[in-house]
Amino acid sequence: EALPADLQQRTRAEHPAALYNLYGPTEAAIDVTAWTCGDWPRPCTPIGRPIANTQIHVLDEQLQPVPLGVAGELYIGGVNLARGYLNRPGLTAERFVADPFGSGGRLYRSGDRARWTAEGEIEYLGRLDHQVKLRGQRLELGEIEARLRDYPGITAAAVILRDGSAGQQLIGYVCGPAAQEEDALRAHLAQTLPEALLPARLLALEHLPLTPNGKLDRNALPQVELAERAFEAPRTSLEQALADMWVKVLGVERVGRQDNFFALGGHSLTLVQLAADIDRRWSVELPFRRLFEHPTLAALATELEETLAVATPLDADLDELDGWLEDLEEMTHE
Repeated sequence: EALPADLQQRTRAEHPAALYNLYGPTEAAIDVTAWTCGDWPRPCTPIGRPIANTQIHVLDEQLQPVPLGVAGELYIGGVNLARGYLNRPGLTAERFVADPFGSGGRLYRSGDRARWTAEGEIEYLGRLDHQVKLRGQRLELGEIEARLRDYPGITAAAVILRDGSAGQQLIGYVCGPAAQEEDALRAHLAQTLPEALLPARLLALEHLPLTPNGKLDRNALPQVELAERAFEAPRTSLEQALADMWVKVLGVERVGRQDNFFALGGHSLTLVQLAADIDRRWSVELPFRRLFEHPTLAALATELEETLAVATPLDADLDELDGWLEDLEEMTHE
């Protein structure tokens, strides 16, 4: 299991013993890289450099080395490689490949994403099989999890892709004192991540489920119904007007005050349409960032109400004139 940066820092602060981060898959027992943890903060704990008689390569899909700082798949060579998988020649041929650099040996395809740093260290970035495809975009779940763990008060996080009534959606699971702050967590993610990487729901758990050997058991994460929140009808005319817009752009039957735009299937294109509808109705241009920061109907209505309250008299006059012209047009058609 990867060593989170915050766990490294806490361990170094609380215990006088040295701390080493060792990396190595079973197929290259026992470890193939090592790094001595220091007291200085690092956003990502490196797995270090290759040990003696071991070669580490970070390659692209054409088995070519990638530049410094660019993610690729980690390949392992050296005397510590296994011969293969017992009675599984097909899997052996897939994972143990000929060394493309002319050594005459083999390399093991680890299935792990990694990158070289300018200091000559390797950073582990997650499993390749944790990449998912959502609305035509390839996403790295580990990147979202890392951003969640950056939030003060979050001690652990996991993100998975699940099917729901609104289609495929990202679901996040968080632990820690701040785990209940779903809207604040979403706003935190929106500061550094594109809309496609924002989970539709964030669920608070006491702890993440683990396998017997202590790794995250993604299959044991609890199921969630994306529309499980109790329906709460809009209270004001402004909330109702926004709800009608959401119904139109999202294609849903109804929208409640606490419904989340993205949990109902919203994405970047529907967000553009919503922003245009708001501009046409109230002559107000809400920046996308503010729409991301207020994903529920009630929160967005409050934000819009505050924006309208500071609108200039000219804006108000134009709104009144626009409404008068609409009424006149309806009377003309009648």
